[in-house]
Amino acid sequence: MNNNDKRLGAEPIPRLIFSLALPAVAAQLINVLYNIVDRIYIGHMEGAGDLALTGVGITLPILMVISAFSAFVGMGGAPLASIRLGEGDHKGAERILGNSMTLLMIISVTLTVLFLAFKRPLLYLFGASGNLIGYADSYLTIYLIGTIFVQISLGLNTYISAQGNAKTAMLSVLIGAIANIILDPILIFWAGLGVSGAALATIFSQALSAVWVMRFLLSEKSVIRLRRQNMKLDRKIVGSIAALGVSPFLMQSTESLVNVVFNSGLQKYGGDLYVGSMTIMQSVMQLIVVPINGFGQGVQPIISYNYGARLDGRVRQTFRVLITITVSVAAAMCLLVVFFPAAFASIFTQKQELIDLTARMLPVFMAGIFAFGAQMGCQATFLALGQSKISLFLALLRKVILLVPLALILPRFFGVEGIYFSEPIADILSAATAVLLFALNFNKILGKPPKAGK
Repeated sequence: MNNNDKRLGAEPIPRLIFSLALPAVAAQLINVLYNIVDRIYIGHMEGAGDLALTGVGITLPILMVISAFSAFVGMGGAPLASIRLGEGDHKGAERILGNSMTLLMIISVTLTVLFLAFKRPLLYLFGASGNLIGYADSYLTIYLIGTIFVQISLGLNTYISAQGNAKTAMLSVLIGAIANIILDPILIFWAGLGVSGAALATIFSQALSAVWVMRFLLSEKSVIRLRRQNMKLDRKIVGSIAALGVSPFLMQSTESLVNVVFNSGLQKYGGDLYVGSMTIMQSVMQLIVVPINGFGQGVQPIISYNYGARLDGRVRQTFRVLITITVSVAAAMCLLVVFFPAAFASIFTQKQELIDLTARMLPVFMAGIFAFGAQMGCQATFLALGQSKISLFLALLRKVILLVPLALILPRFFGVEGIYFSEPIADILSAATAVLLFALNFNKILGKPPKAGK
């Protein structure tokens, strides 16, 4: 083990948390820029910027599914690898990494072929109209060609964080984000490629990140290295990754389902303008939720390692800091969005009608985000402790059990505004449930030995 590994179990918790979590937050914020920057530039295109922005927003369900599979493998395997390191099983951690690499390659090829074959029917299903389909199709076709880069850069980067090397993980995202920010205006405006240029910029940037991640995991700097002999799939390891990874997978992939329900309902009850407002609102939500999620991911290796090492006091202390910060940040950002909605809307569009609609409904849509910080903190801890069943339930609760039915039922009684109201109701109810489950189970979990798959 090197110093990065050992310090997870020895360094003072507050210093350790901020040394790992702050780079993870920065990495997540930077990662949001891949999509956010595209939307900002696209929304300011001359002539039909609002239609182009809405068209690209239609592709979000598919993009979310692609990133959800990277979370399935990366966030399913990385906590298990950290637990193995805490137990002193270095070879076991490397076997998990090798199996994850093979899974990501298989998933990449499968997703690329399937989505290219069925992209147009899916886009119409997700709410595309005749005015939007051209923009959505152009962006998605190019993005799908680079699926392998997305899977590797996102899926394997978690293994860099899992070994306590958060700054390197942040750099892998930063490299791609800088390239994306530079290439976007060049390809969209100067080369005149429009939404196709935005997609090209994103894929090239993800490729740079993937190369950086692979180079590190193959080097002697990595605590756990990617080795060919560990890439042969092992049924037990794959099963353990899948059992834990299904929760973060559902958290992200069900966002795709929510997006479909939202866009279809908004198109039915409102029209293109309302679909465009949802694209902006979900972008704003990303700006809030993703950094909180990044903090949780940064803290997960600390909890996993110390749980594997049976250092329960350090696990408890880490959780207290985690929950305090996730709740505080969520509440602060909620207030900011509620009081300055027009400022956020104007970042993405110049069309006054779209700004006015978004400014009116954004405070409603984001009203429950203050409570969501509690769920994020509890769910991150459950994942770090390898609790697949509870994590799976919480992932299903907010979106599948609560949000989707509410988004389908409420507009029947309250019109198009009912869709916006479904979000805060689901956020508050799911957060309350997460806190209750955590209070009932945390001490019981710490009293049992880890069950990470070997």
